[in-house]
Amino acid sequence: MIERYAETRLPTHFGDFRCLIYRDRNGKEHMAMVKGDIQGKSDVLCRIHSECLTGEVFASTKCDCKSQLDLALEKISAKNEGVVIYMRDEGRGIGLGNKIRAYGLQEQGADTVDANRMLGLPDDTRDYTFAAEILKDLHISSVCLMTNNPLKVNGLKNGGIEVSKRVEHHTEAPTHAAYYLQTKRDRMGHLLPEGNLAADNVRVLGGGKKPA
Repeated sequence: MIERYAETRLPTHFGDFRCLIYRDRNGKEHMAMVKGDIQGKSDVLCRIHSECLTGEVFASTKCDCKSQLDLALEKISAKNEGVVIYMRDEGRGIGLGNKIRAYGLQEQGADTVDANRMLGLPDDTRDYTFAAEILKDLHISSVCLMTNNPLKVNGLKNGGIEVSKRVEHHTEAPTHAAYYLQTKRDRMGHLLPEGNLAADNVRVLGGGKKPA
């Protein structure tokens, strides 16, 4: 289902990682950022992260994707062992153009779920089978998965990877992300704090309200 076809040492702000590129059966490329000797180990610290061009490259404040990716790399660097699987699943799998179309509907007051449905698109199209296959290629038997999304836990289990522990992955979120996070919690089952998302483990800089 996947093919490993490129590898290099990649120096980053979080230290040196081993960067491996995989191609899935649909021709899409995914990345594994590996720290330390994880081959054959269990309970490996792991993050399955989906691509977010708007947040990670253009510093959009509509989501917390970049801060979640950075936190995962920081945790792995501190432990000097772990892996980030970076999946090319922009917009939870609907693609960049459709994601921007959905953003346009959100400007009119729709939340992320309703915006997708108004476009005739599913809430989330991601399939974690490829991520599981990458972990198998790395000979990892079980992971401690950094996520707030139960679908990722179930997706890896269905793909044959044991999730020995779910690690809470709450980050500091930008101004406009509070309503986005609330929707993920209340409508998509993400395990985020109850009540005001500006409090507890998730801090929202500058507050954040449902768009008018």
